Amino acid sequence: MKRMTLGLAAVVLAAPAAGAGTLPGPLVETDWLAGNLDKVVVLDVRKDVRSFTTAPRWVRDKKTGKRRLVRVGGHIEGARLIDYSKIRTTREMHGHKVTRMIPPRDQFEKVMRAAGVNAGDAIVIVSKGLGSGDVTMATRLYWQLKYFGHDELAILNGGLAKWLKEGRPVTTAVGRPRPGTWTARTERRELLATSEEVAEAVRKRSAQLVDTRPLSQYLGIYHKSYVYAPGHIPGAKPFPNELLTRPRAPATFVPVQDLRTLARELGIKPDASTITYCNSGHLASGSWFVFSELLGNKQVKLYDGSMHEWTLEKRPTVRLKME
Repeated sequence: MKRMTLGLAAVVLAAPAAGAGTLPGPLVETDWLAGNLDKVVVLDVRKDVRSFTTAPRWVRDKKTGKRRLVRVGGHIEGARLIDYSKIRTTREMHGHKVTRMIPPRDQFEKVMRAAGVNAGDAIVIVSKGLGSGDVTMATRLYWQLKYFGHDELAILNGGLAKWLKEGRPVTTAVGRPRPGTWTARTERRELLATSEEVAEAVRKRSAQLVDTRPLSQYLGIYHKSYVYAPGHIPGAKPFPNELLTRPRAPATFVPVQDLRTLARELGIKPDASTITYCNSGHLASGSWFVFSELLGNKQVKLYDGSMHEWTLEKRPTVRLKME
């Protein structure tokens, strides 16, 4: 495979428009994508951008002779790289600098246009697919696009890891896409919860709160350095991120009916008004995607600032308690 650096890219991608109504649903499988690559724009979102131009690595089992994937690399032909670190930003919120927030619309527009995305494109978002952390990069990008009014969206179930394990082709060459025309059509405030709305949900039980962090963080045994108090928001139910997908690569979503059952077993009503949160709004996008897009509940908001903002504001938390 030919290797090229991002700075030396010489191929110009034509970026044909992909029409509305192309996508079969919020999740697409590898077979579907392979047969429809000419109809969609593939956005590959990841943190380690070097892996986009690094070949995958396989080893062969000496006993069975089968190849085993040990490094996910490269990308689907024509995919546009989205650097995950560039789709969130620091914003001033009530006198506090809150990190990892959704950017202003003009800033997000620049990222999408630089990737060659046009208004009306049918977009399939691909993660590396190694685990739930990768999958929630895809769901976070999906949520942000949806927030800014783009509806023709889907996520590749299992990500690039599934694509590779099925023997499908990838490339390490990267083109510089023609600048796109993508524009934020709206800001869907109904998809985003503020601290005040979360506080009201605590007081009035007007919405159920879903904590998508690992159980150790929910219970306050451990907390991230940018979260300033242990535990969870009062009344919140745990729905740990690791329950959303298979534990090993390829990280495909747990079947929808099982997700619905898991939620009920954890005391969460799949169809009730819901606010999801985590530490910074990353993992919470996974449970938002599950409840809103897979289970069809259109009363779901994501608390973007999550525990980072909540504890910056010195709001109450509960430790060592299951709600």
